[in-house]
Parts: sequence; structure tokens; C-alpha cells
Amino acid sequence: MAVSEASLEEKSSLANERAGLLYGLLGVFSFSLTLPATKVALFSLSPLSVGLGRALVAAMLAALVLWIKRVPFPNKQQIGQILIVSLGVVLGFPFFSAWAMERVPASHGAVLIALLPLATAGAAAFYSGERPSRMYWISSCIACLAIVGYAFQSGLGALQWADLALFAAVLSAAVGYAVGGELSRTLGGWQVISWSLVFAFPVLVFPVGGPLLQELQTASWPAWLGFGYVSVISQFLGFFAWYHGLAIGGVARVGQTQYLQPFLTILASWLLLAETITLGAVAAAAIVVLAVAKGRNAAISQARSSRRLSR
Repeated sequence: MAVSEASLEEKSSLANERAGLLYGLLGVFSFSLTLPATKVALFSLSPLSVGLGRALVAAMLAALVLWIKRVPFPNKQQIGQILIVSLGVVLGFPFFSAWAMERVPASHGAVLIALLPLATAGAAAFYSGERPSRMYWISSCIACLAIVGYAFQSGLGALQWADLALFAAVLSAAVGYAVGGELSRTLGGWQVISWSLVFAFPVLVFPVGGPLLQELQTASWPAWLGFGYVSVISQFLGFFAWYHGLAIGGVARVGQTQYLQPFLTILASWLLLAETITLGAVAAAAIVVLAVAKGRNAAISQARSSRRLSR
């Protein structure tokens, strides 16, 4: 009986992991167009309007969904976690990535953003109690070194300010993903991103709303399309699948699907922006994916869940 129960539990865990990976891939596909779409929006809009203005549009959609579904207000502990998510994925990542996209090609940003799985695993170890194995960290560190090496090489031997902004974007998103993935297990992924957007709205509406409306009046239609994508898909709908995947499949494990994002973003940059695909970018992205593939099946144990957050 015990063996049968253990077998059923193992099968259920495997099914959850597979489902989580599928949802994660859907989220990654949605996010892979974020940097090219941001680049297009910057043709007519400022980094501030693109990076933070998109949250205003997404927040109105989120408020509408929460109102229609009559969702109860989060409790005090959940509010604290939601604010962390909001700082990471609503404010931090969008602003830093938009600022960087004004200065470097989207394909360049794609390679540095590939650091997200490593950073997310670190944040998950701190916040969610997940404990990836040594092989996981070795493979991820190899990927990290490849990306840093590419950043130095493409920056002619030195990091650019845009690279530092992209690193800040990665750290912001990693914390938001780890805390949001943990919170999604009890609150639901779509509620996590929705409440995070709603809580950020009062902070952004006055300093960002006015300039955004003025810039949109004279923006070109490609800029409108790019801004529409990052507002509706990147900042809102994509998180429905992403946070659900993190919740059922594990933050560190599903977070590894982000290593596919550089290839998708580089391809999108070539198709949408006619950016040159450099050998260095492809080589760095390939090393990243091969290194992580080695650690794909590395064990990830679960320590005391939400140890840090429950204090």
C-alpha cells in the first residue's frame, strides 16, 4: 500500500513538473518578444513611458478582471509578497530593460537576459526553500560565465552602462519570479500579477500617465504595436502561464526554460528589426543552452517552504 501511494505520488509529481514546463514554455514564448517589442516602441516613446507606462495599461486590465471575478482582497502576508513582486516585475525589470534597449541591440540584451534562470534559482533558494543540486549550479555557472564573457567581448573589453542596467533587470525579475511563483501556489498566478499591477498603479499614474498620453498622440503605428504587446502580453497575460508553471513545476526547474529565450529573442530581433545575428551572440547562447541541458535532470530538493517569507 505504501509502495503504491509512493508510486502515485511520484507520478503526480512528474505530471506536475511536465505541466509546469509546458506553461513555463508558453510564458517564455510570450516574454521572448519583449525586448524587440520594447525596441520598436522606443521609436516614438521614451524609456520611462515604455518601461513603466505599460504597467498602467496592464493594471487597468488587471483591475477589470479582478472586479469581474469578485476576487477578495489579499491578506496582510500576501500583500507584503505582492509588493515584492510588484517592485521586481512591474517596476524594476520593465524600467531597466527599456533603458538598456535605447542603448544596445535587442539581440545583445537577449544574451544577458539569459542569466535569469540562474538568478531565479538563487532567489528561489533564498525565498522558497528550493535546493538545486551541485550539478545544477555548475551548469548554470558555466552558462553565466559564457554570458558575462559575451558582454565583455561585445563591449570591447568593458561592461557598458546598458549591461549593468540589464543585470539590474535580471535581479529584479528573479526576485519577482521567485516570490511570485511561491505565492502562486496559494493565491493563483493570475491573481499574483493582477494584484501586483493594481498596487503599482497609484505610484505610477501621476508621474508616468501624463507624459505617456502626450507621447502616444504622436507615436507611429509600429510604436503603438510594440507598446501594446509589452503592455498586454509581456506585462499581463504572459504571467498567467508563467506563474502557474512556476507554482506547479517548481521555481528553479521551470525557471530553466528561460534559457530558450535568447534564441527566440535573437530570431525575433532579426525578423522584426533586421538586426545582425553575430557569431558571438549565437555561440554564447549555444553554450548557455548546452550547459543547462547537462544540468536539466539535476535534483532539486525542497527545504522548508516559504521559510523566509513566513517570518
